[in-house]
Amino acid sequence: MSNLQKAKGFKKSKPGLYLSIGTSLLGSFGIVKQVKRARVENDSLMLADAVVSAAAIVTGVALLVRELRRIGDDDVLLG
Repeated sequence: MSNLQKAKGFKKSKPGLYLSIGTSLLGSFGIVKQVKRARVENDSLMLADAVVSAAAIVTGVALLVRELRRIGDDDVLLG
C-alpha cells in the first residue's frame, strides 16, 4: 500500500475524522477574533463574512460527525 493510499484511508478513519473535527473547531477561534474586530470597527461586511465562515464551520463539523456515526454503525464491535 502506497503512502498516498494510507493517507486517503486515514482521512476516512475515526482518528482522521476526530482530527478533522478538531482542526475545524480550532478555526472557530479565528472567526471569534474576526467578529470582535468587526464589532470594534463597526464593519458590517466583515461581520457578515465572519457569520458565513462560522456557518461553514458548523456545517463541516456536522458532516464530519455524521460520517463518524456512520463508521460507528458499521462497526460490529460497537453493537
